[in-house]
Amino acid sequence: MDQIRTQRHRVSGHICTVDGLLESVGCLGGWMQGGGHGPATHDFGLGADQVLEAEVVTSDGQIMTASPCQNPDLFFAIRGGGGGTYGVVLSTTVKAHPTTNVAAQQLSFAPLYSNYMAEFMQAVQIVHNAYPDLSDNGFSGYGSWSIASPTPLVYNYNYTLGGPIEANFTTGFTHTITLFGKTAEEARSLFAPVAAKLAPFDGRSLFVNNTYSFFPTYAAFYTALSGIESPIGTSAAIGSRLLDRQALTSPRLNETLYTIAGAPEQFTSVNIVFVGGGQVARDGEDPCSGVNPAWRTSYVHNIVARGWAPGADETTRSVVYNDITNVKVKAMKDLAPGTGAYMNE
Repeated sequence: MDQIRTQRHRVSGHICTVDGLLESVGCLGGWMQGGGHGPATHDFGLGADQVLEAEVVTSDGQIMTASPCQNPDLFFAIRGGGGGTYGVVLSTTVKAHPTTNVAAQQLSFAPLYSNYMAEFMQAVQIVHNAYPDLSDNGFSGYGSWSIASPTPLVYNYNYTLGGPIEANFTTGFTHTITLFGKTAEEARSLFAPVAAKLAPFDGRSLFVNNTYSFFPTYAAFYTALSGIESPIGTSAAIGSRLLDRQALTSPRLNETLYTIAGAPEQFTSVNIVFVGGGQVARDGEDPCSGVNPAWRTSYVHNIVARGWAPGADETTRSVVYNDITNVKVKAMKDLAPGTGAYMNE
């Protein structure tokens, strides 16, 4: 199955499909049936919106074809209504898209010293404020940030400011965003307004690294910058919210970012799924889509997570779950009351 998934983006180098961020994510199960996002989602749509026809085993043992013409209610339900909820999907026919070159922008920044936390949070807000316009210009991608990550987020081996600076930053922000069908110089030009707002911080309060690269095909990009598996076996509580333009540009965003960042001893991680807009929004016109309508107006699927040490007792775990649900997710709901959440994450 892994080999089949790998080949989906590499057949003759001429076509690509919408896949998950990681190759270990299956293409028929909960990923697709709950919505399904990946690096190509902004340009080609959510995984659920790729399905043209499916073969499904229903709860009474029938094998049924689901399409706009046959069993359309089942077709609607499995395209975003929830993994395994309406039947077991045996196979699907999905859209294939012509491959394209990809320009990538990789941004990371971190405070030079711990007393520059306010400047770090201001920079995090600047990037979030920019995401709707960046999306409208064709950008999409993934990122993460934390004020106290259990492992380094930003790596820097050469930066000095009156002496060596810490090589690995556990307080930091990083994202990789892409433009399909554009050059690295076009990506640089389109990101320039954001880079200009970050420039005053560079070398004064933050270490800022901003690079651009070009890949001739989607497969080349995916191999180099996506599909990288993270360690498994950790335990965590997570919560999420879909954020629209109003939320991302709201005066209340700064307060929300501070709330979800939490205290350093909480080791909270925030993951940015910046794949909305583009084809995701346009596919809202599809009458056969069961995807949460909030996807159609949102730009970012924002995930907060906290873990606990192995062997932690129930009281410790309950405190973490309560913080995620009733503090951090509540803050995001208050910021974006009219959207919703992605059921898969």
